[in-house]
Amino acid sequence: MSLLDLNIPKLGFGLMRLPKLEDGKSIDIEQTKKMVDIFMAAGLKYFDTAYVYEGGLSEAAAKEALVERYPRDSFYLATKLNTHAQGTVDAETAKAQLTTSLERTGAGYFDFYLLHALGKGNIDSYDEYGLWDFVKEAKEKGLIKHYGFSFHDTPEFLDELLTKHPDVEFIQLQINYADMEAANVQSRGCYEVARKHGKPIVVMEPVKGGTLANPPERVTDVFKAADPDASPASWAIRYVASMEGIMVVLSGMSNIAQMENNVSYMKDFQPLSEEEQAVVKKAQEALASVEQIPCTSCRYCTPGCPMQINIPGIFSAMNTYLMYDNLEGAKRNYGWNTSNGGKASECIGCGQCEGECPQHITIIDWLARIAQTLE
Repeated sequence: MSLLDLNIPKLGFGLMRLPKLEDGKSIDIEQTKKMVDIFMAAGLKYFDTAYVYEGGLSEAAAKEALVERYPRDSFYLATKLNTHAQGTVDAETAKAQLTTSLERTGAGYFDFYLLHALGKGNIDSYDEYGLWDFVKEAKEKGLIKHYGFSFHDTPEFLDELLTKHPDVEFIQLQINYADMEAANVQSRGCYEVARKHGKPIVVMEPVKGGTLANPPERVTDVFKAADPDASPASWAIRYVASMEGIMVVLSGMSNIAQMENNVSYMKDFQPLSEEEQAVVKKAQEALASVEQIPCTSCRYCTPGCPMQINIPGIFSAMNTYLMYDNLEGAKRNYGWNTSNGGKASECIGCGQCEGECPQHITIIDWLARIAQTLE
């Protein structure tokens, strides 16, 4: 049986960007509970977290806002094992992540368990630690129901992995209308490889880290002309949810307003019509004419930075300038993101960040350009 036969509602709640309290670090559990309630009341069921999200606070929030408040069989919970998590140095510490994740969430088992963010740069550790066999054993023990992996690399490497591991039950890919032809992401190529291998797809970054919720004005104008009442985010999410072979589309919602908007058009999901597909094509053409840094704020680049540069924050500031020609706002944003040090000009070019970046951004070059523009 294919996992597509489960008919999971198309919208998934990504627990990567949960609302924060005033300290900017602690998760706002009460607001998260309300978001979970709205999501569940709409008949939606899929929640996605990871061992590394928010330093473990995301999994803990899943316990408090979801697991302890709803029957276990009323939702699906996914989490991930990451060999580059802090403190993971061998097979034993890698495999211990599953136990820790079960303890943090109190879930008893995970419906979906993923090897996290696979690519050529980290695949050796997953192989050497025996994690492909580990997830199969965890399934036999009833600790997980289904296993797969999330992926950030080329279609050719994805084809290699799926050929080598044909028993993988699903995969998680970055797919959005902005990245279908992007050389650094290759959404279309990866999607086609997954379809060739018959693997159900979980979509991540459908709104590209929030950037497609507030796209450049020329893109917004295309959508508003077609439907003045539909949000840009709704076009982005419905676009990927309309593709064949998609099991669920994750949206990393950060407040009640985002949740209410997404639920409004996804609780009774309708695929894009031919006319609407043509609108998205026009939006893609408009977006392609705007230069921007393809950062999704995943923050994989920051933990190992010796200069403690807030790379995603700095990139966000630069995109304010690139996409909206707002130099004053960009400099203000830049100042806020470097208020505790770590300016772009302080980059020493060690390359650690570029080795971790799933988007394969030339971070060092961009930081040099940003230093000249915003400092």
